[in-house]
Amino acid sequence: MIKNKYIDLVEQTFYFPRHGYDVRNGNLFFHDLNLMEIVKEYGTPLKLTYLPKIGSQIQVAKDLFAKAIEKHKYKGKYHYCYCTKSSHFKFIIEECLKSDVDLETSSAFDLDIIKSLHKDGRFPIHKKIICNGYKTDSYIKGMVELVQMGFENLVCVLDNTDEIDLLDSMCPVPIKIGIRVATEEEPNFSVYTSRLGMSSKKILRLYNQKIKDNPKFTLKMMHFFVNSGIKDTTFYWSELTRLVNVYCDLRQECNTLDWFDIGGGMPIYNSLGVEHNYEYMIEQIVMIIQYICDEKDVPEPDIFTEFGSFTVGESGATLYKIVGQKQQNDKELWYMIDSSFITTLPDTWGIGQKFILLALNHWQREFQRINLGGLTCDGQDFYNSDSHTNQVFMPKLHHDEELYMGFFHTGAYQESLGGYGGIQHCLIPAPKHIIIDKNEKGEHTFKLFNKEQTPESMLKILGY
Repeated sequence: MIKNKYIDLVEQTFYFPRHGYDVRNGNLFFHDLNLMEIVKEYGTPLKLTYLPKIGSQIQVAKDLFAKAIEKHKYKGKYHYCYCTKSSHFKFIIEECLKSDVDLETSSAFDLDIIKSLHKDGRFPIHKKIICNGYKTDSYIKGMVELVQMGFENLVCVLDNTDEIDLLDSMCPVPIKIGIRVATEEEPNFSVYTSRLGMSSKKILRLYNQKIKDNPKFTLKMMHFFVNSGIKDTTFYWSELTRLVNVYCDLRQECNTLDWFDIGGGMPIYNSLGVEHNYEYMIEQIVMIIQYICDEKDVPEPDIFTEFGSFTVGESGATLYKIVGQKQQNDKELWYMIDSSFITTLPDTWGIGQKFILLALNHWQREFQRINLGGLTCDGQDFYNSDSHTNQVFMPKLHHDEELYMGFFHTGAYQESLGGYGGIQHCLIPAPKHIIIDKNEKGEHTFKLFNKEQTPESMLKILGY
């Protein structure tokens, strides 16, 4: 029997069903949500956020670090920080805070969010705030204000050697500081060394000359971030090993240093055709830090992570309707979506990011290879290469029938990169956005966060 239906293709190509995806009566379910019922209720294009996934992701990391720490009798603690730039929405950060996380910021404007959360009683004074990014006058003023409010666990992470002088001139109160060490980039990257952080050769001199004897400063943290993310590769493990050694060298000079921040980059599922062994990677991180610290006779530090995409990415989905098809030549068939990738999923055209792509209905129909086009007149407004197959397949589209599709695990960065609430490319409106949660009975609840953007709102911004 020939297996040429869309469901056959998915089951033969990927590990399926898994990660909350399932098919019932030819329709796709996402965490027991009937997506066809949702699009019939709210229409498309549609963005949705599934809040329970955020807490479950945080708990996965916390549990695995706790397991590794107990197994190896690691003496330090683990701290989960949420990287706010992944998604600044209030409902996202409040959901993260329910799981008792700390926060990492990237600019002065992030600090206004923290002030608002604290005013609402959602971010207590004892919480940790890791301030990354290039330090401007306004950023330092904001940090000083928070420290004066009582946030003694705020850490100003120095990105370059000049920032210590700016901090010294503007900060009248004692403050915890960290040092970000620049990492090396993978061989295929466009630069050799990350533009963020400073050379490991400079940090001991910086500490001895400008931090050690200044009563205002307490060096508390060493920070780094491998741009390619946490991966089970020789490159990542060698970089981690190198930087733990740098930490130990600095710790031997400074006994207040006891926080080691490995940044973010825990991978998420952008394809159903891969598997991430989170338990193994986390155990290796703990083992490497412990082994080198023991070798250097240095106390084991508290481990910090700043997971952003891992926290919120898998909670998001973006749903579309196929509004037409176009046979461009003998080989290229285009399905046109009812929105624009540039408006709704800027990562797909900006950096070639791939997401899980699945049809919502007609899974029992034959499939065909297609290209996906957006509504704009921009030649780059398309998607034609899935993360696993390097092609895109969808059920065949019949006349007078509706076909829907969705991109999944789109919860990080897309709204901020797309200019949420502002001017969209070719004035294609930003889609409706709903928030899905569970009540005490375990029943799904739905809340409309925002309606589809109106042409009038964009015209007003443009001065019409």
